[in-house]
Amino acid sequence: MLIASLALLATALYYAAMCFLRPFAPCRKCRGLGEIQRFGKPRTCPRCHAARVRLRVGRRAFNAWLRTRHAGTRPTPTLTKESR
Repeated sequence: MLIASLALLATALYYAAMCFLRPFAPCRKCRGLGEIQRFGKPRTCPRCHAARVRLRVGRRAFNAWLRTRHAGTRPTPTLTKESR
């Protein structure tokens, strides 16, 4: 049980590090080529739009958390001469 927990923790830490160091991963639909074969013709990948990379799911979740945190926090009010 301890080994499984440590393996799960190590995997989660590795994925978090990869999201921080390399936030973009190759597109899974086109395998990082930018185009796919549709009806025998090469077409632009509909997921990455020929960019060949996609934002990782973990990084997308982290960015959403940052936006929510930023929207939910207000700056500390400063004292002015009128409010004293």
